[in-house]
Amino acid sequence: MERSLPTREEAWQLVREFTSQPHLLRHMRAVEAAMRAYARRFGENEELWGLVGILHDFDYERYPDISTEGHPVVGARILRERGYPEEVIRAILAHASEVTGVEPESLLEKTLVAVDELTGFLVAVALVRPTKSILDVEVSSVKKKWKAKEFAAAVNRQEIERAAAALGVPLEEHIRIVLDAMKEIAHELGLERRPVEAARPALEG
Repeated sequence: MERSLPTREEAWQLVREFTSQPHLLRHMRAVEAAMRAYARRFGENEELWGLVGILHDFDYERYPDISTEGHPVVGARILRERGYPEEVIRAILAHASEVTGVEPESLLEKTLVAVDELTGFLVAVALVRPTKSILDVEVSSVKKKWKAKEFAAAVNRQEIERAAAALGVPLEEHIRIVLDAMKEIAHELGLERRPVEAARPALEG
């Protein structure tokens, strides 16, 4: 039986049940922040969009093989067994349409595709800064790295560009929305410079 929308805390508990690697946890937080920012921009349900962002890769560490017997198909099965809303499950399946056959159709689904890989690219840009802080990253520096095909070569720039176009958002604006969202949680992403004595582990608790 499908349950009502779970709380953010419940979703995060599920993520932590299946994921221990810090970089994956940070990635899901980054995507959550970007999804929430877009929900506000579009006037959509921020809690729903945030849940999709935070859950989209929850099964990846345990089932890293992107296939019909791996991520995200197994994750979708687990979510369904636990009564998560179909809207959440379908959006997660749609971010890997090449293996799930579920094409992104709704604004929610298209946004997840648009922000997912971009968050990783922005982390890569931050890490080559002298400060290794996303707070020092500007849209102009992102665009320069965007043109350097050898930089973060695994990131499918064309897919991000197509996904942003599908949202009706110019690429530069898309980058700014996601970058600003990530800057707001820089400390959780481990991308904020802080005095050693004041530092605490990212994603504490």
